[in-house]
Amino acid sequence: MPGELKVDEPAEGVLRLVISNPAKHNALDHPILDAIAAQVAAAPDRGARALLLAGEDGMFSSGYDIADIPPGVFAREAERLVAHPFTAALDALAATDLPVVAALGGPAIGGGLELAVHCDLRVAAEHVQLGMPPARLGLVYSHTGLRRFLDVVGESRTRELFLLGRYVDAARAEAWGLVNEVVAADRLDATALDWAVTLAGNSPLSLSGNKRVLRALLAAEAELPADVEAELIALRRACFSSEDFAEGVRAFAEKREPRWPGR
Repeated sequence: MPGELKVDEPAEGVLRLVISNPAKHNALDHPILDAIAAQVAAAPDRGARALLLAGEDGMFSSGYDIADIPPGVFAREAERLVAHPFTAALDALAATDLPVVAALGGPAIGGGLELAVHCDLRVAAEHVQLGMPPARLGLVYSHTGLRRFLDVVGESRTRELFLLGRYVDAARAEAWGLVNEVVAADRLDATALDWAVTLAGNSPLSLSGNKRVLRALLAAEAELPADVEAELIALRRACFSSEDFAEGVRAFAEKREPRWPGR
């Protein structure tokens, strides 16, 4: 069964988007990603002044749903299966003039963590684990995704997340700036909603203007020569047809340690 994005308005001016795919730890599939992109884009027309992104059943998101995709199919159709729908959701969050709060009530892994990092603010329950597992999947991550983590936590911590592949607990994530505040689990929903209500009550002109300035400053720092960007895109695409990636996906599905061929 596909997941869904549940939508409600828990307070005036606040639109809440809840990732719901409990059978797969809130993995991100096409219906969820398409709904995030559509809801974020339409939010201003619905009168929303702030967005709140959360996960259902004690999990934020375990990342993109790859469990049921055969490695050969993934290698041939990665752009259609992953890159486009995922990028559309991230781009919508990055481009919106509305402030966005992520409420991390459970683990945020891989694409789930990148989704959270594209929000303006993140509040996490104290038991939460966060992590990026590309090194465990044989995956070369997108340069735009890595750029976002560099902007948030810096080079050293981005290297730790992506090269070691270890999970980070909430306290360490807060020290890094990966989350803004850590609270007791029973206070998470109320705290995240309070933040969203506060944002919804602030000046829309100021919020949208400051977000525009921040986007411009970060984009200027991230600009790459066209030939270098093309090389990085080709490097990522090539990994999808590598033996390492096929083994990583198989090992993930079989719940075992991968045996890397190194090619």
